[in-house]
Amino acid sequence: MLLPAKAVYIILFVPILLIIFFLFYKNIENHFVFAPQKELDFSPSDYALEWRDVFLNTPDGQSLHGWFFSAEPEKPVILFFHGNAGNISHRLDYIERLVRMGFNLFIFDYRGYGRSSGKPSEKGLYIDALCAYDYIINIEKLKPENIILLGRSLGAAAAIETAAKRDARSLVVESAFLSVRHMAKYMGIFSLISPFLPSNYNNLEKIKNIKIPKLIIHGGRDEIVPFSMGSELFAAAGPPKYFYPIKGAGHNDTYLVGGREYENILKSFITNSKPDMRD
Repeated sequence: MLLPAKAVYIILFVPILLIIFFLFYKNIENHFVFAPQKELDFSPSDYALEWRDVFLNTPDGQSLHGWFFSAEPEKPVILFFHGNAGNISHRLDYIERLVRMGFNLFIFDYRGYGRSSGKPSEKGLYIDALCAYDYIINIEKLKPENIILLGRSLGAAAAIETAAKRDARSLVVESAFLSVRHMAKYMGIFSLISPFLPSNYNNLEKIKNIKIPKLIIHGGRDEIVPFSMGSELFAAAGPPKYFYPIKGAGHNDTYLVGGREYENILKSFITNSKPDMRD
């Protein structure tokens, strides 16, 4: 029995599309994962903050730019890994809150963001994260037990990778996804092929082997990364671990919706590696 010409075309066309997709998958993935902006829209001086410009050279020849905020020398330092969009200048409202709590903080732009050179990629993200950590150890002369790794959204993948490769005091991940494969299930047409995608940015597997104290924060109404991913990430993590769900918070406003409670819990965890979560 002969198939209609239209059916033959579909049978031939679909495999070709799939082959093209997987051949260029890395470029497609990078397009959806990264949304860098080169121009810095704001300065720490706009928030009356004291800071130092920092420039780092990565092992593979890229130049990274960051800001170091010194609050109190004896206090821990937060190594902050930001999300996928914009650059470090778009995190100053959040940074101000952390610095006002009395913590030192280092934030940097991944390759391709802000004043950092290169093009972003998963491999590059991890190289940049470890380079930033090594700067704190080798140049700022701070000890691992005084370093808190804090990653939001995409930055959670950088923070978790760093916790898997370096020593630190504790780990904070906020609005984190499980892996690209898991995220694809919620991205329309990509949901159909999600079972065949590689598990890149595999936070779910990596967090299982991280021994330091972990605080996992997720907005109850996160419109980008489902709340269930935060719950599943927490379930996969080993002790000591703590989960802070923020009722009514979306993906980017957790600290705003959480308000004073958010600040108290985060400060308690950073100081004691155990949050005070009393009602």
